[in-house]
Amino acid sequence: MASTEGLMPITRAFLASYYDKYPFPSLSHDVSRLTDQIHSMANDLHKDSPLTQGESSLVLEAESHPPHKVDENLWKNREQLEEILFLLENSNWPPALQLQSTSEDAELVSVLGRLGEKFRCTLKSLETFQSKNSEFVFNTVMTYMPQDFRGTLIRQQRERSERNKQAEVDALINSGGSIRDRYALLWHQQMERRRQLAQLGSATGVYKTLVKYLIGVPQVLLDFVQKINDDDGPMEEQRQRYGPPLYSLTKMVLNIRLFLSLLWRRFEAGKLSRNQITVLEEAVDVYTSEFQRFINFIREVFANSPFFITAEEAGALEARKSDEHKEVSVPAGKTHEVSLTVDAINSYIAWDFSLVQGRVDMDIGFSMEYINPSGQRTQILPYRRYGANQGNFCTCLSGNYKLIWDNSYSTFFKKVLRFKVDCIPPVVEPGLSSDQVDE
Repeated sequence: MASTEGLMPITRAFLASYYDKYPFPSLSHDVSRLTDQIHSMANDLHKDSPLTQGESSLVLEAESHPPHKVDENLWKNREQLEEILFLLENSNWPPALQLQSTSEDAELVSVLGRLGEKFRCTLKSLETFQSKNSEFVFNTVMTYMPQDFRGTLIRQQRERSERNKQAEVDALINSGGSIRDRYALLWHQQMERRRQLAQLGSATGVYKTLVKYLIGVPQVLLDFVQKINDDDGPMEEQRQRYGPPLYSLTKMVLNIRLFLSLLWRRFEAGKLSRNQITVLEEAVDVYTSEFQRFINFIREVFANSPFFITAEEAGALEARKSDEHKEVSVPAGKTHEVSLTVDAINSYIAWDFSLVQGRVDMDIGFSMEYINPSGQRTQILPYRRYGANQGNFCTCLSGNYKLIWDNSYSTFFKKVLRFKVDCIPPVVEPGLSSDQVDE
């Protein structure tokens, strides 16, 4: 049993600091370009042909924002990969394509074979990642459990629970359940695992009796499993940091599946053009390579992420948050603004800011403007991008000033900004009134 003395569960602030060391390199711009092209091709297919109820659901899902949770997006990608592979099976091809009566059909069959192989490799990689990550988390937790009958009881409870879950999946498949039905059940089971972790931490539910006998189980471990997946807990930092690129990939694979589904029902009405085949091939190449890159990256991040930190580490993070500087997260595509009201001319506006840097140096746009009583804006400091900056400005007008940190040019990366802003009134020399100073 590993010692937890002096440790506490990871905090969101710690994960933010840890993730700064692992910025995800931006996705290829081809992801958004090809997603739009595939979506446009899908729209062309159903423009003159009414959608079935199932197709309408697919269109709605492809046009909706992906789920917020990282693991739910991974399950969603896995579901779409299976749905696409089902469509690419010979027996599910349109009858005209199965005959391969033309050279164009034969060429398309060859392309579909290559695409199917890429999708199978991607699906296998995702399945392996999810399985190994689940085992890693459980085994890491178990290293902090007493290595006696108590740890054995926990393992037995988990094994029994997993057998029951697999039996549910098998029963659904044997009854003719669809791929969609199966993944709805798998996600429900994933959420049930989270509930059981929380129950273990709070000694409720299926673990109520068991935990009565877990004298000696570190409280820090129980706190960790109870709170790790809270909506605003440590994992929310992971969602904000690595969610956006995954959301783009989820949207891409949903549109690829939508296109193939619509195409199969309308294949005889109008076969694919050479350009459409090229776009489809390129979209599959980009999706599978970028998704594999994301999986490889997130595997490294997860493998190196600690579950516990020392009280000193947590205290240092809190000390940074409690000093005179404020710390805010500026999301990709957004700005952060601070307004100051200056009552007297010759006041000084002073600023000091920096970005919390990771392995890749980042910058943020900074500017300042004056807003007169009628709302007209005048730029005081021109826009420029900095990693850090400090300075001051002597005001020549009283009124409202606005300092602006601009991250609108960033597609995926949020910036963690530490800043301090002060408005310093004019210094009045002894024997002079403030009116004399103004003059």
